[in-house]
Amino acid sequence: MLTRSITQIKYNREGDLLFSVAKDTVTNAWYSVNGERLGTYNGHTGAVWCVDCDWDTKNVLTGSADNSCRLWDCETGKQLALLQTSSAVRTCGFDFSGNIIMFSTDKQMGYQCYLNFFDLRDPQQIEDNQPYLSVPCSESKITSAVWGPLGEFVIAGHENGEINQFSAKSGEILKKAKEHTKQINDMQSSVDLTMVISASKDNTAKLFDSTSLEHIKTFKTERPVNSAAISPIMDHVVMGGGQEAMEVTTTSTRIGKFEARFFHAAYEEEFGRVKGHFGPINCVAFHPDGKSYSSGGEDGYVRIHYFDPQYFDFELEA
Repeated sequence: MLTRSITQIKYNREGDLLFSVAKDTVTNAWYSVNGERLGTYNGHTGAVWCVDCDWDTKNVLTGSADNSCRLWDCETGKQLALLQTSSAVRTCGFDFSGNIIMFSTDKQMGYQCYLNFFDLRDPQQIEDNQPYLSVPCSESKITSAVWGPLGEFVIAGHENGEINQFSAKSGEILKKAKEHTKQINDMQSSVDLTMVISASKDNTAKLFDSTSLEHIKTFKTERPVNSAAISPIMDHVVMGGGQEAMEVTTTSTRIGKFEARFFHAAYEEEFGRVKGHFGPINCVAFHPDGKSYSSGGEDGYVRIHYFDPQYFDFELEA
């Protein structure tokens, strides 16, 4: 069965649910303990690029290439809000309270990239499709973004390798960092939100302090890094990547290097690799209890790997 490549995976806070989106129109919710599919969120008409779930697993947010960001009731799958944009929605997220959402749009078809903020407590904003704050990013488009601690700012990674902190109140850039030389593919926070890790096309992942954007560590590989995550319980990071999708057909999986790779967060040394995918890994995520992690690949599979030998690893055909 042909499946579409996975674009993002996200656990809820408790870790009992795993959400996956792909280059098709469906958002899936899975039970993370056994891989059973709980349900789908249907409504998008283009590839879904991003997904997020709020703190108490009440609502789910998705952004798509169909020029929309949609809010769903997690339990029933009902669409609660449709926010239309002029270009594809690349990244989205709930703040800590679940009241404010942010999403960024792509620079395409003559439209520039915007970072938009909506307050879900104000139904008028949703009804009028008018964010309370819209920040133009004319220099370089946002490719990935996460909320900072306390929901005061958003940390965004850009196409040119820059990382910026945008104030959620004024939209001004509070801090900047330029450690990467190529596009940032993914940004993820540590469990306490004090650190963020960035994954880049320049073959590295880097660890930063969330508040000061001070560069702490660098993890080097010999291929583009598509995604990186920080373990909630150990000093470990996991990274996934591989070649550009265009080059994959010309090499075997052995040469393509499609393993997930584990590095020690303090010593910057690689200590393990996990095979499994038949193509580049597009996204990785640690389970909130730190005892397993999952990866989504270009091959259309989501794989859940346990560190505890009493469990079996399994895969989901998303």
